[in-house]
Amino acid sequence: MAFALSFLVLTLWSYLYVTKQKQMVSSKDTIHEEEKGSIPESTKTQITTTLVPPVSEVETGIQAIPQIKEKEILIETPLYSAIFSNEGATIKSFKLNNYRVTKDPDSPTVELINLKDDDKNSFSISFDNKSTPEDKKIFYSASEESIAITDESAPKDLTFKYLRSDGVEIDQTYRFYPDRYDIEIFITIANYSESQSEGNISVYLKNLPSQKKNYSYSFSGIALLLDDKLNEIKQKKMKEDKFLSGRIGWVAYENDYFISAIIPEDQKEGSFIGRLLPSGIIEAIYVAPLISIKPFGKGSAGFTLYMGPRDLDILKKLGKKLDQAIHFGFFDIIAKPLYFLLRYFNRLVHNYGLSIIILTVLIKIIFWPLTHKSFKSMKEMQKLQPLMAKIREKYKDDKEQMQRELMGLYKTYKVNPMGGCLPILIQIPVFLALYRILGNSIELRQAPFILWITDLSAPDRLLNFPFSIPFMSPPYGIPVLTLLMGASMYIQQKMTPAIGDPAQAKVMMFLPLIFTVMFINLPSGLVLYWLTNNILSVGQQYHMKKRPSQ
Repeated sequence: MAFALSFLVLTLWSYLYVTKQKQMVSSKDTIHEEEKGSIPESTKTQITTTLVPPVSEVETGIQAIPQIKEKEILIETPLYSAIFSNEGATIKSFKLNNYRVTKDPDSPTVELINLKDDDKNSFSISFDNKSTPEDKKIFYSASEESIAITDESAPKDLTFKYLRSDGVEIDQTYRFYPDRYDIEIFITIANYSESQSEGNISVYLKNLPSQKKNYSYSFSGIALLLDDKLNEIKQKKMKEDKFLSGRIGWVAYENDYFISAIIPEDQKEGSFIGRLLPSGIIEAIYVAPLISIKPFGKGSAGFTLYMGPRDLDILKKLGKKLDQAIHFGFFDIIAKPLYFLLRYFNRLVHNYGLSIIILTVLIKIIFWPLTHKSFKSMKEMQKLQPLMAKIREKYKDDKEQMQRELMGLYKTYKVNPMGGCLPILIQIPVFLALYRILGNSIELRQAPFILWITDLSAPDRLLNFPFSIPFMSPPYGIPVLTLLMGASMYIQQKMTPAIGDPAQAKVMMFLPLIFTVMFINLPSGLVLYWLTNNILSVGQQYHMKKRPSQ
C-alpha cells in the first residue's frame, strides 16, 4: 500500500509542479494589441551606426524590390528541406531528412512546422516602427530562386530585401550549411531618410500545439533561457499571455523530440511574449531592445535559427546554451546521470534495450545492500507476527494502547517496521526519472530492441487487433512485455515475507494486476526496466532465502 500510494503521490506531484516557471507577469493580465512589442525605457540602447550615402548615390537595387506576387524558394541540404516565402520573408515548411514519422521506410519525413494553410507566418523577423506602420502585405525581393547544397558544398546565402515607405531598407540574409541544422541570420537596417528611425527587431515563432500521446510525459510548449535559467511554459498554461523581460539567451518551441529556437547574437536585455492565438496557434515573440538609427545611418544584428532534433551532442556543439533545453523535470538531478550512462552503454553495445538492462543491473548493484537490509527487516517482522496478532486481539478496542504496545515490541526486538518500504520509496524517483528519459530523448525515439519491440519510446504490442481493448490505447495488441512484468511482480510478491494482517496481505496481492494495467500504455523501455528489476529482485530474494544467515 505504501508503494502504491507513494507512486501515486509522486506522479501527481511531478505532473502538477514539475519545472515551475518564474514568470514575471506584467501589471496587466493580458497584453493588448497596441502594446505588442513594447519595451521598458530602461532597456533602450543605441545601435552602433555608420553613415551611408543618400539613396540616390548608391546602387541598392531599390527599384527592383517592390513585388506583388508571392514566390517560394526551395532550400535543400543533406539534413533538411525547407521552403521560404518572399511574403514577409517567412518559412512555410521545414522537413528533417533523417527522421520519419513512423518506422516505415516509406513514411513521410518529420515536418517541424505545423500550421494551417491560411497561416504562412511560421517564422519571421521584422523591424517594427510604430510611427510609420506597414499595413499592407510585405513582399521582399529574393536573391535566389532555389538553393541546393550537397555534402561537399560551401555555405550558401539567401538574401531578402525590402524598402519601406519611410525610407528604411531591411536586408535579411540566411546562411545555410551542409552539415548543420543551425542557420545564421544577418539583419541590416539602412535608414535612407532624413529623420531618425526608431523601432524594435522582433522575431516570431508560431506552431500548432503538438498532439501528445496519452502516455507521453515529456515537455511540449514554449521555452526560453532567461537570465541563464530555463523557463518552460506548457501548452495548457497558455490561456493568458505571458510577458517576461531580462537577458534572453534563446526562445524556442519544443515538442517531444524536436525544437525550433531563435538565438540572438547580442544577448542583452530583451522581452518575451508568449500567447495562444484564437486560431489555436502558439506564438512566441522575442523583442530586442529599442534601437535608434540616425538619418543615413545603418545598423546590424545577428541571430541563429535552429530547427532540428533535441540531440544533446548537436546542441552542445552549437555552443549557444541551447543544450539547457534538455531538462527532465523535477527529477532532472537524477535523470541526467542516468541519461549519460544510458548513452555510454549504447556506445558499447549499440542497442538501447540492452543498455537499459545494463543500467538496471547497475542500479540494482547500487541498491543491493539496502535491499538486503530491507529483506532482513521483513524477515524479522514476519517472526513477530504471532506476538503482533496477540497484541491486536488484546487491545482491539483501544487503538492508542495497541500502537504503544506494537512500538514497544519493535523497540524490544530492534525491528524497523518501515525498513521494508525504504528501498521501494528510493526507487520511485529513479523510476520517474527514467520515465522522463524514455519519453523525451531523441535517442530512444524509434529505437529497436528485439523481435516485435521496434520502438522503446512506445508501448509494446505484439500483433495488431482490429478491435479495442479496455484500458489500452491504440494500437491494440498483446502487451507481452507488460504481462511478463506483471507476472514477475506477482512472483516477487509471493516470495516477499508477509508482515501485515491477512486482509492487508490480500490487498497487496492485487498490486501486480494494478501495475499491469498502469504499465499497459507506458513506453516499452520503461516496462523493460521494471521487468529486469523484478527479475533481479526475485533472484536476490531466492539467494537470501537459501542463505538466511547473511
